[in-house]
Amino acid sequence: MAYAFDPELAAAIEMLPNVDLTDIVKARAEFEELIAQLPPADTTGLTITDLTVPAPDRAPDLPLRIYVPDRPSGPVGIYDVHGGGFVLGSVQMMHAGNAALARETGAVVVSVDYRLAPEHPYPAGLEDSYTGLVWFAEHAGEYGVDPDRIAIHGISAGGGLCAGLALLARDRGGPSIAFQYLGVPEVDDRLTTPSMRRFTDTPMWNQPKAVISWDAYLGAGVPGTPDVPVYAAPARAGDLTGLPPAYVSAMEFDPLRDESIAYALALQAAGVQVELHVYSGTFHGSSLVEYAAVSKREKEEAYTVLRKALRV
Repeated sequence: MAYAFDPELAAAIEMLPNVDLTDIVKARAEFEELIAQLPPADTTGLTITDLTVPAPDRAPDLPLRIYVPDRPSGPVGIYDVHGGGFVLGSVQMMHAGNAALARETGAVVVSVDYRLAPEHPYPAGLEDSYTGLVWFAEHAGEYGVDPDRIAIHGISAGGGLCAGLALLARDRGGPSIAFQYLGVPEVDDRLTTPSMRRFTDTPMWNQPKAVISWDAYLGAGVPGTPDVPVYAAPARAGDLTGLPPAYVSAMEFDPLRDESIAYALALQAAGVQVELHVYSGTFHGSSLVEYAAVSKREKEEAYTVLRKALRV
């Protein structure tokens, strides 16, 4: 199918990775190889620490990576949950992005290395993410962070996990979340939106990959059935009241577009302050084309949104 992609993005599509999820083990190896080939992250102005923290339902302990800016903008933090369709990714995948995020916002950034599906299906990844958030809130003072000024941040599956985190923290009386940044969030297992049905061959992410992703996360045959928990698929939540303010992004030619928009509107209808931005001419993961003007706008907007939300 022909798509009206932004010209700068269209010219780069052939250079972008196309990871085949039909063999997840092979896909992970290819993905990690791609990450290893990237230029070294710019870590100037930061102190970066890897540590593990106790997690009640897993062994070994939960790995976290912490980015502390030499010149913090205030007592603020950002908790990052990486993407990867619930089946790929690691803290290393977001290393360069999180280093830039810490430097540009002046916030302490904590990144969580949660367990991946299908070996560890729902709720493993979400519970790991929740454990890391609780740890950050409890130890915030050690890093000069006010526990009431921590934002959560995730892209794609990471955005879906962050949406689930916000619900879980509300319902468990857990950590106070100041803001939720939900970039192109993967929040609906039912796969019935017009964009999901239509975009079967789009770059980076498409409907066939979404099917694999949800089958891995929930178990084959479970997605779309009546009893999927709202924490796994936040689009199913009937009560979104009392959640933190949010920013939601969507890409025009992304199968996740319509569920992202619908979730933003549902938050707004529930009285949650929300900002929604749909980027025209884009597709899922098109921000990897960093030199494109639309990608630069997306990145700068993320920094601006988070600075404003954290009041720095």
